[in-house]
Amino acid sequence: MEAKIQEILLRLGADVCGLAHVDAFGEAPEGFHPLDIFSGCRSAVIFAKRMPQGAALVSPRIVYNRAIEINVFEVDRIASQAALAIEDLGGLAVPLPADSPYDYWDEDALRGQGLMSMRHAAVLAGLGTLGRNTLLLNKKFGNMLTIGGILTDLELATSPPAEHVCLKNCRRCLEACPTKALNGETADQKRCRPNTYETNSRGFGVVNCNICRVVCPLSSGLERG
Repeated sequence: MEAKIQEILLRLGADVCGLAHVDAFGEAPEGFHPLDIFSGCRSAVIFAKRMPQGAALVSPRIVYNRAIEINVFEVDRIASQAALAIEDLGGLAVPLPADSPYDYWDEDALRGQGLMSMRHAAVLAGLGTLGRNTLLLNKKFGNMLTIGGILTDLELATSPPAEHVCLKNCRRCLEACPTKALNGETADQKRCRPNTYETNSRGFGVVNCNICRVVCPLSSGLERG
């Protein structure tokens, strides 16, 4: 069953896919556990789709912003279609939004949080580990990934953990962050958001900063870079 589900995700367009049994989420914060979303959840199917590396490097920020939007749309499409395929196998499936919308918002800290931490779920499902910039770092595709997830009541075995590839003693992302929002473990959204997200004069959203992503020596992956 595990191999069949992973095959479905890859066929639909995911670049990597892993599985995490609900028991693996023991350290999830209250309110953000898979069982808080779907009481019948027994497993999470976590996958990711890569973005074009070049989109992160050009100066017209609308290019990067649009690449993110398209990838989020694609990940949501894959999750929805894969959920239907999982239900054809006999289980119930709940596709989760890859990004927005979400409910949690702390106005004072400018901190938003999805229904479930996709980054941490991806680590539990063996897709990669977290870099010091707090982004998922996959051995093959680096940090240019958008993560999606599906909760199911099927009992699935947790995938093996990924190799930790973040370079020892590397501090490039920490030192390059213009607002010093990174400490190697978390990102201070109150420092990061105002510098990163903006609306241009035409009213379109732009992402002005992705320095922590592009300065990473492994942004395109260990096997590719």
